[in-house]
Amino acid sequence: MKNSGNSRSDAPQIITRADHNVSRNEISKSALKVLYRLNKAGYQAFLVGGCVRDAMLNLHPKDFDVATNATPEEVRALFGNCRLIGRRFRLAHVRFGREIIEVATFRAAAIHVDDDSEHDHEGRILRDNVYGTIDEDVWRRDFTCNALYYTTTDFSIWDFVGGVADVERKQLVLIGDPEVRLREDPVRMLRAIRFAAKLDFTIDPPVVEAIHHHAPLLANVPPARLFDEFLKLFQTGHAESTFILLWQHGLFQEMFPATTEELENDEIFAGFVRAALQNTDRRVAADKSVTPMFLLGVFFWAPVKKLAAIRRSEEKMTEAQSLSLASYDIVAAQQRRLSIPRRFTVPMREMLALQPRFLQMRGKRAMKLLEHRRFRAAYDFMILLADVGQVDSEIAQFWTDVQTQSATERAASFQMDSPSKKKRRPRSRRRRRKPQAS
Repeated sequence: MKNSGNSRSDAPQIITRADHNVSRNEISKSALKVLYRLNKAGYQAFLVGGCVRDAMLNLHPKDFDVATNATPEEVRALFGNCRLIGRRFRLAHVRFGREIIEVATFRAAAIHVDDDSEHDHEGRILRDNVYGTIDEDVWRRDFTCNALYYTTTDFSIWDFVGGVADVERKQLVLIGDPEVRLREDPVRMLRAIRFAAKLDFTIDPPVVEAIHHHAPLLANVPPARLFDEFLKLFQTGHAESTFILLWQHGLFQEMFPATTEELENDEIFAGFVRAALQNTDRRVAADKSVTPMFLLGVFFWAPVKKLAAIRRSEEKMTEAQSLSLASYDIVAAQQRRLSIPRRFTVPMREMLALQPRFLQMRGKRAMKLLEHRRFRAAYDFMILLADVGQVDSEIAQFWTDVQTQSATERAASFQMDSPSKKKRRPRSRRRRRKPQAS
């Protein structure tokens, strides 16, 4: 396997301020404070990664990472608002109100027996805290577009691996041998998909080939870390294009096996998933809130329905009960891949279990559904089902209309205005039996 076109060089190409478009106006004042203070204390300090890349692409970066030759302990000594985090990668977080500037020490390859570094039997990095210089650090980064270093000493960009050219041609290129780099950290496969979807970049062919070889290695990634990646993949405004790329490269199948089985056999379910992904992207674009609970419910809907039907054929229970129990089992199996926190799984189960209640549109119990704490999420879910023909449009319209009706109109809609009254039967008086004389 050939490398992805970048050759090793200890001397960077330095792009002067006159030859690039990165402006200090695009950089957070907090990040600038960190850079200036580290420089003033005699340390090297650079902005690095996505913030430099996004500034070059005029995408207005929001997160800022700093790379320095100061150790985490030296960074903490300079900033009272700093705390150290991480074991796998030791980092310093410098907090300014709600903004956090992440500061990482330059890293080097582990070459000594006593280096603070560890890999598993597949080559995945378990711990990497070997510090080095900037020209060593660049080779520990993943993609060339994320290995650009911006300095405030003269406002230049340092490029060791041709990242500027790759940004200009909108190509995602791994630094080093893709086969080795993806074994070191299989999450890089998901990062490749995320960046390609977000930036509209093409993925370098050797990287694509390596992804197809190593997709099963996602099973070795800690489930909690995969859930964090799920949030980045699907909650940042590019859910539909991300899904398409994940599917094309065999990665969605590794993350959601039960969902994959249903997508391959049910075109209507596939349409429902696509509609939900598009809806999520619209909400993010409109600056509306999104919750992973909703999209996870969408992914699990077909597997849950299938299992619920089996449960009802085996035991006597309501449809809502069977949906709740089936969603519990599907989520339990999914936890081996993605560790989904309970704060999302519990409301998701409630949302799915409420779906049969939308079919009941008469009486007090039906009207009380409007007061349920999961009504809004369950209603949005039902509307998506109606959009793909899984719920009658008249039912969807009914529940849309009653939300804005007055109390009198709502009572009429639920046929609560003239309830039939049963005549009370008069109580018959029972004669007391006289006690018999003894």
